Amino acid sequence: MVSIGDSALTSLGLDIDPGVDVSVSATLVAVEDELRSNVASADPLVAEAARHLMDAGGKRFRPLILALGAQMGDPTRAEIVPAALVVELTHLATLYHDDVMDEAAVRRGAPSANARWGNSVAILVGDYLFARAADIAASLGTEAVHLQARTFARLVHGQIAETVGPRGSDPIAHYLHVITEKTASLIATSARFGGLFSGVTPEQVEALTGYGETIGIAFQLSDDLLDIASESVQSGKTPGTDLREGVPTLPVLYALAGDDTDASAVRLRELLASGPLVDDALHAEALGLLRESAAMKRARETVRTYAEEARAQLAPLPAGSPRKAMESLCDFIADRTS
Repeated sequence: MVSIGDSALTSLGLDIDPGVDVSVSATLVAVEDELRSNVASADPLVAEAARHLMDAGGKRFRPLILALGAQMGDPTRAEIVPAALVVELTHLATLYHDDVMDEAAVRRGAPSANARWGNSVAILVGDYLFARAADIAASLGTEAVHLQARTFARLVHGQIAETVGPRGSDPIAHYLHVITEKTASLIATSARFGGLFSGVTPEQVEALTGYGETIGIAFQLSDDLLDIASESVQSGKTPGTDLREGVPTLPVLYALAGDDTDASAVRLRELLASGPLVDDALHAEALGLLRESAAMKRARETVRTYAEEARAQLAPLPAGSPRKAMESLCDFIADRTS
């Protein structure tokens, strides 16, 4: 989604102020440079495994949100880049643990760390990255330490909720709860750090935090929709991966909860209810039906609703180029799966 280079935001096709784009891009380049030194370790195996996912690339969406939030204050403050390192190292750490729990063989188009070095090494490397993030947070002060710890707790709660499943609760509400805790919580912290360390007012910090959490939900939902709608690897994985693995994302849950009686909807429910679609023919059939379904349309509307809610969270912030950039990101996320 975000390419690290001379232009972080215009590369997305957003019409934003060049000064904001240059400033955000400079922050992201600095973060990328610092990431490499911060995954170093005295143990060569740990260092190699810790670099593995970072070298595979990534969206760097959390540092982007932090850098955008910092535009509301002074984005050149010394704390901005270390704060961005905290959130991205925390995110990378969760990916190592996720791959172990999911028994994933591939991450970002490359063999996962657990596939290459085994589960024990992958878990310990994730722990190492968490430790590096905590060490940097400590250099930013007590508030940063508290915030990272509380965010970590939310990430764990989200992972536990996903692992145990709905347990009788509404599957759609449960799914939205999981992505709020597991994904949006860290994006909210990213936006909060951006405001906090750029020196904006407490009211503006709260507005940025609300924006981050809501745009985080929209971002994850749009990624899930791309897994269905994209004909390429735009989502970072082969289209239809979630269907093949039996992961119940929002369009699938909407389809299963639907009561449409037309033949395509009935057939889609039959296919989805059967579990992971490992058969190529059945997978292709389900993917085609889902792309054209009312459930997919409803899921797109849900993404747009969250994107518009994120825009509304920006109301306490002063009008200007930084706020316009954040509003443009709402449009981008709402439109990327259309």
